[in-house]
Amino acid sequence: MYDRFNRKINYLRISVTDRCNLRCTYCMPESGIQLLDHADIITYEEIVEVVKKSVQMGIDKIRITGGEPLVRKGIVDLVGMIAQIPGVKDFGLSTNGISLKKYAKALKKAGLHRVNVSLDTLNPEKYREITRLGNVEDVLEGIAEAQRVGLNPVKINCVIKKSSQEPDALEVADYCKKNNLQIRFIRQMELSMGQFSVVEGGEGGDCKICNRLRLTADGKIKPCLFSDLEYNIRDHGTEEAINQALKHKPKCGTANTNRSFYNIGG
Repeated sequence: MYDRFNRKINYLRISVTDRCNLRCTYCMPESGIQLLDHADIITYEEIVEVVKKSVQMGIDKIRITGGEPLVRKGIVDLVGMIAQIPGVKDFGLSTNGISLKKYAKALKKAGLHRVNVSLDTLNPEKYREITRLGNVEDVLEGIAEAQRVGLNPVKINCVIKKSSQEPDALEVADYCKKNNLQIRFIRQMELSMGQFSVVEGGEGGDCKICNRLRLTADGKIKPCLFSDLEYNIRDHGTEEAINQALKHKPKCGTANTNRSFYNIGG
């Protein structure tokens, strides 16, 4: 399917939860967040319905995000349900990696193709400082397990402040080179200020070729990360929500003042 600017839209990112087991400084305040009511969080049955309808309309790439998707109960079951939908050609999951060692084998068996793992530094103290809660060794063990079970290619998302030549970024890049990992540098973004740039090593942030829609943790289809536009699948129905998002997808992102990364999925 195509939007009004003749961009082919074939990618759906699904935020399955606003919960996370970290409190990264660029994503969440130290005091935590006002969590969605459980009744507002999209059900697995609703997610499967959205994926089925999306695939019928032309989506063939699916990515599960959060929050942290591996903290949602039954996530492996959801992966299995999506993997069985005909027409899903590229099926990935973005994770902070803390629980990846535990779930990698089951995710692969359920039908997941690959994973993206967040890793901004290899320094244990700096990692703890950035995430407020995390142990970088858990992430490294999760990455190794993902490779072992065949969730390849494993891609590393490294958030940078200004440049991929920053010391921590260079260390992560060297680690990726030595371990046959693909790296993507993502400059730190600010939703409400409309601050974003093209991902180095990826295609995100390049509005002229944007091919994605987003499903939020509370069931809204968003046509753009940097926009307040969103369409509720429970109010409009799945197909109409998708059609409205497609119809109103902006030419370029501006700003997002009603959402945060933890409930959109980035």
